[in-house]
Amino acid sequence: MNAKTIIPLLFSMMSLNTYSADLNLWYNRPAAIWQEALPVGNGRMGAMIYGGVNHERIQLNENTVWGGSPYNNYRAINPDTLTKIRNLIFTGDTRSAEQMINMYFMTGQHGMPYETVGSLLIDAPFIDKPTSYRRELDLSRAVATTKFDIDGVTYKREVISSFTDNVVIIHISASKPHSISFNASFDSPLPHTVGLEEGRLVLKGKCLSHEGVEGKIRMQTVLDVKNEGGKTELTSSRLIVSNATDVVLYLSSATNFVNYHDISGNETEKSVALLENAMKKNFSTAIVNHVDYYKKQFGRVSLDLPCTADINKPTDRRLADFNKDNDPSFVSLVFQYGRYLLISSSQPGGQAANLQGLWNDNLNAPWDGKYTININTEMNYWPAQTTNLSETEFPLIQLVKDISVTGRKTAAEMYGAKGYVAHHNTDIWRSTGMVDGATWGMWPNGAGWLSTHLWQRYLFNGDKGYLENVYPQLKGAADFYLTAMVKHPKYGWMVTCPSISPEHGPHGASSVVAGCTMDNQIAFDVLSNALQASEILKEPQEYIDSLKDRLTLLAPMQVGRYGQLQEWLEDEDDPHDNHRHVSHAYGLFPSSQISATRTPQLFEAVKNTLLQRGDEATGWSIGWKINLWARLLDGNHAYKLIRCLLDILPSDNVAREYPHGRMYPNLFDAHPPFQIDGNFGFTAGIAEMLLQSHDGAVHVLPALPDEWHSGNVKGLKARGGFEVAMQWKDNKVKKIEVKSTIGGNLRLRSYVPLTGKDLKVAKGVNPNHLYDIVSGKKPIVSSEAKLKQPQLMKTYEYDIMTKAGKEYKVYAK
Repeated sequence: MNAKTIIPLLFSMMSLNTYSADLNLWYNRPAAIWQEALPVGNGRMGAMIYGGVNHERIQLNENTVWGGSPYNNYRAINPDTLTKIRNLIFTGDTRSAEQMINMYFMTGQHGMPYETVGSLLIDAPFIDKPTSYRRELDLSRAVATTKFDIDGVTYKREVISSFTDNVVIIHISASKPHSISFNASFDSPLPHTVGLEEGRLVLKGKCLSHEGVEGKIRMQTVLDVKNEGGKTELTSSRLIVSNATDVVLYLSSATNFVNYHDISGNETEKSVALLENAMKKNFSTAIVNHVDYYKKQFGRVSLDLPCTADINKPTDRRLADFNKDNDPSFVSLVFQYGRYLLISSSQPGGQAANLQGLWNDNLNAPWDGKYTININTEMNYWPAQTTNLSETEFPLIQLVKDISVTGRKTAAEMYGAKGYVAHHNTDIWRSTGMVDGATWGMWPNGAGWLSTHLWQRYLFNGDKGYLENVYPQLKGAADFYLTAMVKHPKYGWMVTCPSISPEHGPHGASSVVAGCTMDNQIAFDVLSNALQASEILKEPQEYIDSLKDRLTLLAPMQVGRYGQLQEWLEDEDDPHDNHRHVSHAYGLFPSSQISATRTPQLFEAVKNTLLQRGDEATGWSIGWKINLWARLLDGNHAYKLIRCLLDILPSDNVAREYPHGRMYPNLFDAHPPFQIDGNFGFTAGIAEMLLQSHDGAVHVLPALPDEWHSGNVKGLKARGGFEVAMQWKDNKVKKIEVKSTIGGNLRLRSYVPLTGKDLKVAKGVNPNHLYDIVSGKKPIVSSEAKLKQPQLMKTYEYDIMTKAGKEYKVYAK
């Protein structure tokens, strides 16, 4: 054995049981395309950093830069028309029903697009090529850095989207005095002008009209500079810096948007005020403030998994090699990247993360970059509670509050119903009508699903004041199902009609149906949430009874002839269908209606459904399936899905050459094209593999794959207000530390016996009402179905009666 063989072998042996704390995405060349650039964001302003040498592009977003203006796209439906459509569906003429829906429900307005501000361009007069180069995104600090050497001088650009100053700041430094020269200019695809105002470079733009809705958003972006040791000039279209030693650029952007029905703001005053306030601080103070704010959220959770490969490779290379290296530490990096993206795209006071989070480089984003609320927006927020980022949910809560207003007329005028409704899309104007045609859009459950996030937040925080605050939204969502559902003439169950199982029909037939399984599951959750909230808040008994009555009339889940969970009321599933949506698996995740212990037949049925549908899918679908297999307590299969998602797609232009590519070089999820929900689904899935709390207990390491034989995690959150840290070795938990934030009974579930102070063997039902146990009707199982009994590992359950603020340590026996 020669030396060249020994060194890699020694590296492999040393790395086998070590961890990587690396939290950097880094690259050894500038980005050539947007999907290689690195994102920064403060929940309002976003930027994509290309890291060029002679030519740097910093593409900009501001989260209220949307096309159109206040509007709503619901259409009043004659009750007789709705009755005719329902009768056509009930009699099986779904094609005619679909045609009528397209004729009477559509307005021609499919939602307004999220648009880009444009870009800041920085051009430098370098003649020689750099002798070294590195660009990186430090997830631990939310700082993007580009560094290179030319002619013996080290140049560095640091970019932050400041959480504390609410602007983008670019710091340019050099190792040799008076070495920095460049010119900066704006570019934008919006109708725009560039000029000078009060010694600053100003980009003014106007968002576009769309589908007959006039574009009324005005945007202003302002650039100013602090120059040490050099000269600054301004022309009508550019800022020129010569022979400087240190430079700080400040970028501020704002619009006239106030809220979904008010665009009376002054974009000029807002952008200038933000800029002037930010420039009062020097960069060293600004970056410290920014990092401190960010770390208070990001630093709550750490995850260490085994490092089994060389991590000293550029991130795109690590991604390309992942399925060869099978390095768990890379999973840790992508997990934390998802948390970084959620913090960066969703902060209190801002807009909710949309289909692309915060980042979009054009005026025609895929699917308009809207809020797709038949899973994608919900998936964006799956990691918010479990990975200890509850602040990021505030924009989502506001979105639900807004559509509980705009969706009230839609419910009344379209369905003759009380409460509020939204279909499968909304936008910054909180439109709630149907879009895209019956095949995709005839789905009146978007508001209902979104409302379940409000209830889940209560299960994590136990705050009755918060519950009172969001009760109108919980009740309004339930009121829609109380008044819009109709009795199925064949089965006698109360069903939604018309609707679809997103975005899928049986055997290629029309997707328009009555009472599909996902609708029934969402209706069950919405009504159950309102029932529990009403009981806690002591609402009128008459209303409580109405919720209970409706729950008894919902359709049960059914197991079909192939042993599958039926997607529709009829046993129409095709076991060879590989459709990306597995909508009826909602009952397993994110809901908790299906459980290994409480509903074993449904547990096996949904597993059969997932096996029949297969693993390969679009990026967001794979992200969902990671969570589903975690809920099925199969860590190895969940890890198989992780490997599916961590497969490089160098660019959309070569998608045919990379048919399994699901992640771009900058680790953005590829549908393809880019959708950020896959990143958030991935992060939520990792958390779900490590900790679950939906089934009456805090289950530690419920779905640990073999490859994660040892590791530790800190800061994950469980329902009941518990913050959990764990260490494990040889695939078994060794130590558990739990901080109780609100007190109450802690029930721990483990695959190994535990010991610890105040630990008692659990008996009976958990007295803590914050564990998410829901029970529906007994399932209907086809006589042809072949179902196995779930093969589960033995578990041990213990109780600790906790006090708020106290910490508890438990160990494996």
